[in-house]
Amino acid sequence: MVAFTIFAGGYDLFIAAYIFNTADSSLTLTAKYPSGVNCSWITGHPTDNAILYATNEIDAGGALQSFDIAKGNVLSPAVDTVPSNGSDPAFCAALSTGEVAIMNYSSGNGRIIPTTSSPDQFDNDAPTIVFPPPPPDTPNPNKVSHPHMAVQHGKEVFVPDLGSDMIWRLSPDGKPGVYSITGQIPQPLGSGPRHMRISNNRLYVLHELASTLTVQAIPSFPNGTSTIISTASIIPANPPPGAVWAAAEILIPPPSARFPTQYIYVSNRNTGVQTPTGDSIAIFENVEQGTPRERLQLVTQVFTGLDQIRGMEFGAADDEYLIAGGVAGTAGVVVYKRADGGRELQEVVRNTDIPTRTSFVWKELQS
Repeated sequence: MVAFTIFAGGYDLFIAAYIFNTADSSLTLTAKYPSGVNCSWITGHPTDNAILYATNEIDAGGALQSFDIAKGNVLSPAVDTVPSNGSDPAFCAALSTGEVAIMNYSSGNGRIIPTTSSPDQFDNDAPTIVFPPPPPDTPNPNKVSHPHMAVQHGKEVFVPDLGSDMIWRLSPDGKPGVYSITGQIPQPLGSGPRHMRISNNRLYVLHELASTLTVQAIPSFPNGTSTIISTASIIPANPPPGAVWAAAEILIPPPSARFPTQYIYVSNRNTGVQTPTGDSIAIFENVEQGTPRERLQLVTQVFTGLDQIRGMEFGAADDEYLIAGGVAGTAGVVVYKRADGGRELQEVVRNTDIPTRTSFVWKELQS
């Protein structure tokens, strides 16, 4: 038997904990740990399994919190809380440097906040990073930058900006927490880059407004250029009347002996008229990479019964399992198992005790 605690954030006042047991394929809600308001995005520390970070996605006065994970995967009350210095921080990421990046979606800024000698204590001296507003010809009606994610790449931090159709390149500029914009990677006008992943010198970007997935080579530092190699729609065929699409999450598990071919998993969000089949997780492969015929190829669409899949996360050995949840509706959370070498997802179990969840962190259950 192998059991895992899966922590799950959401738009409320707690972080949920589920126990997933691989032996009997059970998923049990075991706790609701008090947190700040709207802990919509949670993430683990890259090397310390006893630390969890969470955003407080609030319109005025967003924040970043730290939690300790005790024996038995029991979550402590918040250890430290610092302001994000902006509105609606929808994402945070723990960096290998001991810093935590938090991006404010609605106010066009963010922070990269150092921790002290203890990873659950923040140094609040980090300045605010302000992103440039969109150019006058942008389709963005609000003319506001919308940084949505932060991804570490070497010493850089990449930030996709949904409002400016840009990926900003940040570089350290002095003491911890101080970063400057040193470059940018333009994205298709009106596409709305939301989340991204980096693999094998390729930049995979999921565009919320266009519901597309793109791939391009990582431009040279600091401000080189590269063209988009391939673009693919992630929208399933024959969508229902009244559907309104908004792409959300992208995951690319590393290859392993059990899953030697690398696949790309992206979530659709239908924010319009929903159907019982729910939103899908689309699986892609980047075929013939490095050749003139390199392209993104759809493998399959897996319909989930979930409404607006904002968050999903792989876990267990070789990233065998995937958990996903919707931000709307009442379908709860569902665990899938990768099949056919990763080309398929087979439903294992679902739990509807909490109607919606938005982000997840896996921890092997320790006695």
